[in-house]
Amino acid sequence: MAEYDGRQYVGIDLHRRRSVIVRMTREGQRIGSMVRIDNDPFELARQVAGWGESPDVVLEATYGWYWAADVLAESGAKVHLAHPRGEGIRLSAGGA
Repeated sequence: MAEYDGRQYVGIDLHRRRSVIVRMTREGQRIGSMVRIDNDPFELARQVAGWGESPDVVLEATYGWYWAADVLAESGAKVHLAHPRGEGIRLSAGGA
């Protein structure tokens, strides 16, 4: 699925130098391909600009996550932090 106008649900696997981004529909269908980016605030903001209005973004709360959360929030995303071990909060494609 390449084109999608609905609400997007985005997962970001944050690493030290690069991150992996996956986008999904409310029904759990993947939107486009997985994207790898260098951890750069301008590149992340550029990516967010293509996710539609107020996407829900789950961000892995690893060391150094704060800069990405700031960029996401400033770009209009609803940020949800996830435990690096997969414990605690989980955001399903259907909502919290």
